[in-house]
Amino acid sequence: MVKVRAARAAEAEALTGLVMRSKAHWGYDAAFLAACAPELRIRPDEVTARRIVVAEGPQGTVLGLASLEGAGPLATLGLLFVEPSAIGQGVGRILYRDVLRRAVQQGVRRLVIDSDPHAAGFYRAMGAVAAPTGPAAAATAGAAEAADTADTDGAVRSADRSGRLVRFEAAPAPLADWARAWTGGGRAVHVGNVAEFNAQFGDSSLDREQAAAHHYSCLAAFYSPCPSALVLPRAVPAGWTDLVCRQLGWTGVEVYDGLVERGPGLADAVRARPALAARLTGAGEPLVPWGLTRPFGLLTGRPWRSGELRYESKAAAHGLFERILAEGGHPGIVLPAQVRAATRWSAARLLAARARAGKSTVVKSEHGVGGSGTTVVTAGQVRAAGGARAVLRRLPRGPLLVEEFVEGPPDPGAARDLTYDGFVDADGGLHEVGAALMDVTAGAYRGATVGPGVVPDWAEKPVLAFGAAVGRELAASGYRGWFDVDFVADAAGRLAPTETNLRLTGPAIAFMVAARLDALRGAGHLVRIADRVELGARLPEAQLEELCADLARACADLGAVFVPAIPTGAFDPAPWMGVLVAAHSPEALDAAESLVRAGAAAVGAMFDAPASAAP
Repeated sequence: MVKVRAARAAEAEALTGLVMRSKAHWGYDAAFLAACAPELRIRPDEVTARRIVVAEGPQGTVLGLASLEGAGPLATLGLLFVEPSAIGQGVGRILYRDVLRRAVQQGVRRLVIDSDPHAAGFYRAMGAVAAPTGPAAAATAGAAEAADTADTDGAVRSADRSGRLVRFEAAPAPLADWARAWTGGGRAVHVGNVAEFNAQFGDSSLDREQAAAHHYSCLAAFYSPCPSALVLPRAVPAGWTDLVCRQLGWTGVEVYDGLVERGPGLADAVRARPALAARLTGAGEPLVPWGLTRPFGLLTGRPWRSGELRYESKAAAHGLFERILAEGGHPGIVLPAQVRAATRWSAARLLAARARAGKSTVVKSEHGVGGSGTTVVTAGQVRAAGGARAVLRRLPRGPLLVEEFVEGPPDPGAARDLTYDGFVDADGGLHEVGAALMDVTAGAYRGATVGPGVVPDWAEKPVLAFGAAVGRELAASGYRGWFDVDFVADAAGRLAPTETNLRLTGPAIAFMVAARLDALRGAGHLVRIADRVELGARLPEAQLEELCADLARACADLGAVFVPAIPTGAFDPAPWMGVLVAAHSPEALDAAESLVRAGAAAVGAMFDAPASAAP
């Protein structure tokens, strides 16, 4: 295992030799190397002043070095060299991330890197953002030198007198305050109890077999910015966790999977294995579930509070919204009328009356996830079906809520579906995580995007204010844990809250990954989670891993990050996978998503025999 330590003054001559070998590896001629030698030389008295560190292999061999030069808030990445025999082993990546970590500790908020074209791919893949070059930019670079590299694992730096420099910048950032508060700033055990959480609500709109929930449990990889262990009901490919850990810079993550192939009882399955339960609960690390359940409380010793999840009910949440709005202070928020139908026939009468008036209606089950149990019904659909009763026959059994439909903005590209995420800590303190833009199609959640500038200015303030008001009420009611509040925008630019979710969510996963990437690669990441990316064919496990590795490399070339979020859907009869993509700009984010969707769809092409090849 490679470790990073401070360089010693006595190593200056040996480190200079490493630098020259590394530089020569890329084919520079003797004359050029001789010209560079004075600038590449490391003197004993510079080792401390330039904050030089070395990467050391298991046998104590020095594999590379890096320097962080200047003082905050502006500094430069001065040296970054890797021993030629170690290039391609991740040493450069480890050194670069160490530079960012140390920069945060020293108050650096802008790290400047001047690179020649050989190094551009490395810095782009590491999350640095290209910046304009020129006299003004050069003046801020200080001691920054050019970089040369042939891959994304070993960057070699030296002054390049040809002037062929590409400027990059990174914004070193600490882990977000809310992320530190979520798990105390340390690692956590992630328990993927999605099916267990859903099963405690007796709503018929929820899948009895919970197959989809077991797929969604793969998101346990992302329940906090830094896991120590993943506890999963279904077996997952080993290569998946390896790639996720590589992309997010995690090490030492233990995986306990295949505990519940059918049925919802993950926490009970852990409790039935006393050695595993003791290992998970005895390490002093918090256990983070998808949502709170009685079995999870028994596993962790957390008291189960009766009624703590009552606002998971859409009717109860509507009543909560009504009480908050009655107190005033939220002029940008409106609440659609909602009626709980006593019987299916009363629901039919309400739906029919709205249809006669030419109005669309939202019909909801009391509970549901990802849009399950929620149906938008237009007046035309009621007529085409032969009446309201015929429409309701196709909906899940159980109690129904009949709600006024909120007409959206006239511009189809305008923000429509938004969400607020936050959590209540063990002491009842409210922590705001942020607002996100959701992708909702025909009432069904498809994904979300988080990050700077994602939520329009006109919507952000009312979303945050109303979401915080809901959080305070949840805290007062005794709820402790993650929650979100979902909204739809109306034609007048107002926001209508539609439900609360007292658990982690798809947008929550995107927030977790954004917090990790900001700390790992520099601030300002946009992160998009897409629940379902169709695959062109079912692939064997090895080929799925190869596809994901190819997509990760292709996205890195764009300066983006690809993380396969849900791999197990790839083995369904109609194969798919959930994905996360991240970038520092909307353009790169959209390009990465398009690349991933196209690459996933194209895997079926290898099975399409040309017509001319037919016998």
